[in-house]
Amino acid sequence: MVLPEQGHLLRIFIGESDRHEGVPLYEWIVHRARAEGLAGATVLRGMEGFGAHSRIHTSKLLRLSSDLPVVVEIVDTREKIESFLPLIDEGITEGLATLEKVEIRLYRSGPKKDHS
Repeated sequence: MVLPEQGHLLRIFIGESDRHEGVPLYEWIVHRARAEGLAGATVLRGMEGFGAHSRIHTSKLLRLSSDLPVVVEIVDTREKIESFLPLIDEGITEGLATLEKVEIRLYRSGPKKDHS
């Protein structure tokens, strides 16, 4: 797959414990992005954060949270991301999604590795 030099970054902020159709929401989003042919997706787990309810979620030992912040990042063309958003909208009941322009400098897959 070849990406243009100018792309867009979709960033979705959700909670680690959020679920959709019985699976973690972040996992559902990543699998849906792959099925739709998007260039790639990455899930980042936050150490601490808060959202619309202003509750602090933290990984500190004394205040162990079971709902740490999670960010799903997807980079592709604006058109592909815009067509993807309605497909996942129903699954995100709480959270935040942002879209920003990015300059794509590299997108390489390298040779296939034999995992046998």
